[in-house]
Amino acid sequence: MVVCGDDGLAHRLAAELRGVYREQVTLVVPPSGRRVRQPVVGRARAASAALRDMVNAAVNRTGNSDATGGTGGTGGTGGTGRELEATEPTEDVLADAGVERATALALVYDDDETNIRAALTARRLNPRLQLVLRLYNRRLGQHIEELLDQSAALASGGGPGSGSGSTTVLSDADTAAPALAATALVGTSKVVETDGLLLRAVERNPPRPGEVADPGLCTLALLSATSNDPAGADGSEDSGENGPQLLPDAAAVEAATGRGTVALEQVSYSGPPLPAGRAGVPAFGELFSRRLRWSLAGLAACVVALAVALMVVTGDHPLHATYVTLLDLFSINEPAHNADIGRQILQLLSGFVGLLLLPVLLAAVLEALGTFRSASTLRKPPRGLGGHVVLLGLGKIGTRVLTRLREMDIPVVCVEADPEARGMATARRLRVPVVLGDVTQEGVLEAAKIHRAHSLLALTSVDTTNLEAVLYARSVRSRLRVVLRLYDDDFATAVYRTLRAAHPRALTRSRSVTHLAAPSFAGAMMGRQILGAIPVERRVLLFAAVEVAGHPQLEGKTVGEAFRAGAWRVLALEVSDGERAAAGADSPSEGARESRLVWELPDTYVLRGSDRVVLAATRRGLAELLGRRARRGVDV
Repeated sequence: MVVCGDDGLAHRLAAELRGVYREQVTLVVPPSGRRVRQPVVGRARAASAALRDMVNAAVNRTGNSDATGGTGGTGGTGGTGRELEATEPTEDVLADAGVERATALALVYDDDETNIRAALTARRLNPRLQLVLRLYNRRLGQHIEELLDQSAALASGGGPGSGSGSTTVLSDADTAAPALAATALVGTSKVVETDGLLLRAVERNPPRPGEVADPGLCTLALLSATSNDPAGADGSEDSGENGPQLLPDAAAVEAATGRGTVALEQVSYSGPPLPAGRAGVPAFGELFSRRLRWSLAGLAACVVALAVALMVVTGDHPLHATYVTLLDLFSINEPAHNADIGRQILQLLSGFVGLLLLPVLLAAVLEALGTFRSASTLRKPPRGLGGHVVLLGLGKIGTRVLTRLREMDIPVVCVEADPEARGMATARRLRVPVVLGDVTQEGVLEAAKIHRAHSLLALTSVDTTNLEAVLYARSVRSRLRVVLRLYDDDFATAVYRTLRAAHPRALTRSRSVTHLAAPSFAGAMMGRQILGAIPVERRVLLFAAVEVAGHPQLEGKTVGEAFRAGAWRVLALEVSDGERAAAGADSPSEGARESRLVWELPDTYVLRGSDRVVLAATRRGLAELLGRRARRGVDV
């Protein structure tokens, strides 16, 4: 495996491949002077002390030891590798990294153009290479994926099934945004969405005496036993027996008392897709103020009254009376000095109304111009705003989270110091209020109405800025729900425990974007379709679509026999409509024929080699089930 990158995701991905999948990894990073600080990936789990010491000694020999003694940016609990320093992934650098002999290559540079240029070069060097690209531009990513797959097929002399390499385009922002947005909201669940498949993980409180908990499709996890204890270890990845238990069996669920659960639910949406927000022509209600609309309505009523009065006095037809009234209104009619007194009075009144109409029309023009101008500028938070989400940072992650929140119709106020930030255009398009200023400066959070906010999402790229903003916000409102984006796990765990101990009644969550994204990138490098990841406290559950053929843990076994507690669980079976009865499913209704996934499979159903299943797995469970070393007989 070859990993090329210039930020924390590259180091974490390399550690994921070495520690979980036990792969040989070559890490290509910029020279030491231009390298970012490596993340502390966390302590090794389920590894013996002897193995950890051996790996640390091997890493020390390469000059890349982890100061904390854990699996650092280039260390791990298994697997070996080396590290190369290069400013850019040129053809010579990729050749030196062994791309021509590699199984998979991950290009996770922060710049899309760098990743695309390196991917084109790597595909030419090795058409059978499994490529994983990190691209922020999703539309461009789809075209690049098709282009590289077609190039690999032609270079291999056959079609897509001729053994040519495949390409997977992922975005760390898209992977982490649903979890970050969901964490900030009460009652909003963690969601995995891909190609029409929508799964929702719901955290449920412990059942009361006499109540039976609804497991939904299945119970994904048992939450920490110390979840209500401010001094508990709920925020760490290694929480021991009291920590979260992923994919428990029925006996463990029944034996657990006083512990919350995470249940899986399937959500279907039959309505029209949400339209993309745009700064188009404002509605009439927003084009003119309320006072101006009443003024226009009053003038229109006066014109109607004058026309009716003229029709009564002169006996004219209603249309002719209205026409004459308008001529008098705009002072373009002949003077009525030879007419009777009633007609003269009506002409004078029409002229007076015409004088009133001029300033009203001028005000309407000025207001309309101002409304069109403000439609393309940043909005300010309304005075009476409350119950909203304050979002700090409009970079890549903040922009994706903002889009997710607006899709759920959640009121948001953004705070950004850079007026040229990536997400400013998105905020204008969605007409979201933005406060420009440094969040560490006094008065900026107050301008975002933090004292009336529902939650705070601190998503800037600087840990100290996020922490300072959260501490200040908590001093303003002690029970504010906060979510921090922090760089490494040890620091995030320490911050989490301290904030929860200081504010036990307020919800606190710390999240690392690379921690949420690395499992999906690693699974894609293994050649598997990772549907998404759901965080359970500070651990991660992966959802993957897997071909049963070639996996003795699945093929020829029943669904009940294939389930391994704490490792993996088969959730659904992908079949055609004619095969639903064989899978034990009821006859589909007319509206359900489009679905090709059968849920709640009976434990007696035997998995065949031709089946394709959707399963939930831990990172180590997926490594054991799908890892290449596991299939070669290596004990994982």
